[in-house]
Parts: sequence; structure tokens; C-alpha cells
Amino acid sequence: MNIQVRTPNLESLFREVDHYIPATEAERPPRIGISANRKDGLSCIAQTYVQSVLKAGGAPVIIPVITDIKSLSVIISSLDGLIMSGGGDINPLYLQEDPIPQLQDVDTFRDEFDLILLRLAMNHQIPVMGICRGHQIMNVVFGGSVYQDLYVQHGQKTLKHSQNASREEASHTISLTCENSRLYKILGQQKTVQVNSFHHQAIQEPAPEFISTAVASDGIHEGIEHPEKEVFGIQWHPEAMAANGNEEMLHLFKYHVQTAQIFSRAKEIHREILTVDSHTDTPMVFPGEFNIGKKEGGKVNLPFMEEGQIDACFMVAYIPQGKRDEKSLTAATEMAMERLSQVKRQEKLNPERMGIAYTPEDLIRLKQEGKKAIFLGIENGYAIGKDLRNVALFKQTGVSYITLCHNGDNDICDSARGNQEWGGLSPFGKEVVKEMNRVGMMIDVSHAAETTFYDVLKESQVPVIASHSSARALCDHPRNLTDEQLKAIAEKNGVVQVCIYKGFINQEEEKASLSDVVRHINHIIQVAGIDHVGIGSDFDGDGEVTGCRATNELINITVRLIEEGYSKEEIRKIWGGNLMRVLTQVQAAASKNI
Repeated sequence: MNIQVRTPNLESLFREVDHYIPATEAERPPRIGISANRKDGLSCIAQTYVQSVLKAGGAPVIIPVITDIKSLSVIISSLDGLIMSGGGDINPLYLQEDPIPQLQDVDTFRDEFDLILLRLAMNHQIPVMGICRGHQIMNVVFGGSVYQDLYVQHGQKTLKHSQNASREEASHTISLTCENSRLYKILGQQKTVQVNSFHHQAIQEPAPEFISTAVASDGIHEGIEHPEKEVFGIQWHPEAMAANGNEEMLHLFKYHVQTAQIFSRAKEIHREILTVDSHTDTPMVFPGEFNIGKKEGGKVNLPFMEEGQIDACFMVAYIPQGKRDEKSLTAATEMAMERLSQVKRQEKLNPERMGIAYTPEDLIRLKQEGKKAIFLGIENGYAIGKDLRNVALFKQTGVSYITLCHNGDNDICDSARGNQEWGGLSPFGKEVVKEMNRVGMMIDVSHAAETTFYDVLKESQVPVIASHSSARALCDHPRNLTDEQLKAIAEKNGVVQVCIYKGFINQEEEKASLSDVVRHINHIIQVAGIDHVGIGSDFDGDGEVTGCRATNELINITVRLIEEGYSKEEIRKIWGGNLMRVLTQVQAAASKNI
């Protein structure tokens, strides 16, 4: 490894420093954190890690071995990528195992540091590359297991996995087992690769959702990765080989730096645009009082919005379809008001972190103040009952949209999961549409039957939305919209918000993934245009897919959109620009009528 040192001359050194012009934000290298090792009480790291990151175009940041969560959280929030470095054995107590005699020296303090660091990185969706121990502890964090000593626990004849040769030299070969993996692509689509080896602990079973990407000839897992997130681990030490001039191993670091650069770009875009999730069911997760300032078990809360850099979400009062007698209808209206009051209560509980938004201007103001915005909605016009005055009541309460129905016909219209009672909008439903236009409330056609959908487009004088629906051409579900419906809503200048619900994203629900979400976004753009698509997660209403399970993971969509080639302006439209355009138009039309 060649480390160049300038001629010891204070004047020329300071001249070079003082005349250096810092790179612009767009040109600066991504910050790559490197978890430090701990020896003799010192936080330290092999220089080869630093050199490999520098060679790959990143700015290395060595993270000291500390366990203060507050400090580590600050460090993590400033990073664009993270490398989990090698080191000693993992304490088996973290895996609820007692130590076997072959276990070597453990450092529980280092373990705690690594576990906290990696968990924080995952909360922020930072790209992660694990090396040797880092590869193993990554597997532990995500729920996998490790051998305390592979020689006695693997149960098969093993290779020598701890070489005596220098770290720059290869000691054995690995087979790349998955041609769809990023590792296979990074390493030039080779079937076998020569690597070095310095370990006696190893991955036993890969973590859930992770795939094995490389194995040694004795079956030991030498590579794992998450299929949807930029998270991968390798058992060998590529930094030693890369720093010594091995281009093949340097490709691993270049790939990680590139993904970190994209993640940095995603964060920058989120800082500059307004990001809005148009549909969450968080109020229904809690039967009574709740506080979104805490991580209380739901998928949407202020900490998640802060970690994922999401500016706003619509929290809806979901009202399940019930009987349509006077008593039941009154109860539905009261239930909606009670749930809305709980959402509005959040502003009093968290005044420094959020505010209730009623207009797009409120959202802009709240972002400028460094706060999150919560819009109000109602899912199921059943809450209106048969009293048209309730539309104005809900508007005065702050509701920005009402989903006309849910899973079942009501007094307003037919549902996509109903019995076609009205053949579309009922006579009362047509009055509801007019009244919503009059008061300046968006009409939501998600859950509506096709007949209702087209009736609404005919009756409404302003654009309408589908707050959480996806493309039926990609997933044949009655809740999704056909290409004809996509075109029709676009012709009315409305917007369709892609729903992140497994059954609406992939016919094989358990295979539903972030990649599928992006496919739906792409399809709607191809059919309806970039001005008519958005994102409505349906989080806390069973919305989730692999790679995007909560609000803090929504930034992963932006990462994918960047990779797909979308510009910042296009991403702005997708992430709320289109939806806010509709809300502005609906409210402006109502103000003219008044």
C-alpha cells in the first residue's frame, strides 16, 4: 500500500489548504462511515479500509467505538453510506446461546456499538456494506444466526478459513450463487472469485428476506444481501486486496460509494421538495388516545417521518362499513369525529414538531418551520350518513378529502367490493359530490366501483383523486384502476396515488416488493402521464412490501426513482406536487363559488 506524504514544508502545505475550493454539494464525495475496531481500549481501524474508500471516490469517516445512542444517531444522520468492519467474535448471548469452548475473545462493548450503529443505519435506510465480522453482525441484526466456531459446528469437512498468508493474497475461491444478485454484477458476472479469509465464526442461516450470494466449496456463506435495500455483506477482507491494487475488490467499494452518492442525492431532493403520503390509517391502530411523537407500534409517527425525511401525511378516520339504520349512521359520524379529534390532538402533544395542515400553504409554512404536517381525511363516506350537512361539518373540522366508500355499498355509491346496489352514484351520492365541490373537499374514488368512478368524473366540476390505488394491468384486483380509468382521471387533471398494499401490488402477495411499487409508478406514468401519479402508502392499514414497510423506508422509493432516471422535478410531482396541485385547484374553485 502506497501512502504518499508531502514534503514537510509548513508554508506550502498551508498554501495548498487555504487555496482549496470545496466541492459543491452536487460534486462532493459521499460520506462513508467506517465502524472502528477496539483494541487495548482504543478505537482504531486498519488504514486499508480508509484507502479503499478514498480510491473508490468516497470521503471516509471513522466512527469511534461508543455506545451513546444520541451521539451515534447524530453521526449516522450525517452519513451517506456505512461500512461495518471486521474484528473479534460476537458474544453468543445476543443470540440467546451459551458460549462453546472454541469461542475466542469477545468484546461486548464493541458488540453493543456495532448493534446500535447498524440498527440506527437501518432506521435511516443508509446503504450498508458488511465485511467479515460486519457481514456476520449484519446477519444477526436482521434475525439470522452465526456459528460460534464453524470448524466444530458446521458439521462438514471445512476449508482453512483463517490464512497464514498476508491479507493482500487470496487463499481460496468462492462461487457466486445468484446471477440476479448485485454481488454477481459487481464482480463482473464471474462464477468463481478468489478471496482471502480470516475468520472462524461464520453465518449459519441467512437472515429472513436476505439471500445467499456466495459460498465457499465447503458450503459456508461468504456473501448475503437484501434483495430490495442497498445492504450487503461479504465474509472476506476486500479492503486489504483493494488497497494493494486489486481492481476486482475495488469494484465492491466503488459500488458502495455509488449507492451512497444516490442516497445522498435522495436526501438532498427530500430537503428541497415537499413529500406527501396521501393515505395512512394510523388513527385506527389505536383504539383510544395515542401520540405520534413516539414510536408506539404503528408504521407512521413523527420519528419515522423524520428518519425518512417525509414532510406530510394524510391521517384518515377509517370507518368500517356497517348497518345503515339511523342509529348506526349516527354512530359512524360520531366515530369519525372522535378519530379526527385524536389526530388534531397530536398538534397539542407535539407543538414543536408538527402541525395540522389544511391547505398546501400550511404544508409549505410547516416545512419552513422545520415541522411535519398532518392532513385530515375520512375513509368511507358512510360517516356522512344521510345528512348532507355532515360534509360541511367535516370540512370545518379540517378534512381535506373523503373516500366515498370502503368495502361495501353505502348510501352514497357502489363499492368495488359491493353488490352494485345503485349502478354507480346514488341520487344522494350525486348531491354529496356537488357539496364536496362546493366546500372545497377532494373526492377520493379509491374503493369505488367502476360505475361509481365514472359517475364521479361526470358529476364533479373539479379534479378527483384516488388516494391509494394501483394499476390493474399489473395486478388484477378490483381495487386497482384499469388503464382506461387511469386515462380518464388524467383527462380530468386528477391524480392516482400508488398504494403500497401487497395484494394491490403483486398477484403473489408475499412476493410484493419495492420493485413492484416502482413498476406501478412507471406504468401509471406511461399511461396517464407524470402529472397524474403519486404515493399513498396505506400504512397502518396493512400497507407494506419488502423494502418499504414504514414511513422511514419511503425514501427508498426516491432512491429507486433516481436510479430509474427521473429528474428532481419529476420526483417532486410524484412525491406530492401533483396531489397538492389538485388540492389547490379544489379549494380555489370552492372559494370562487363562495
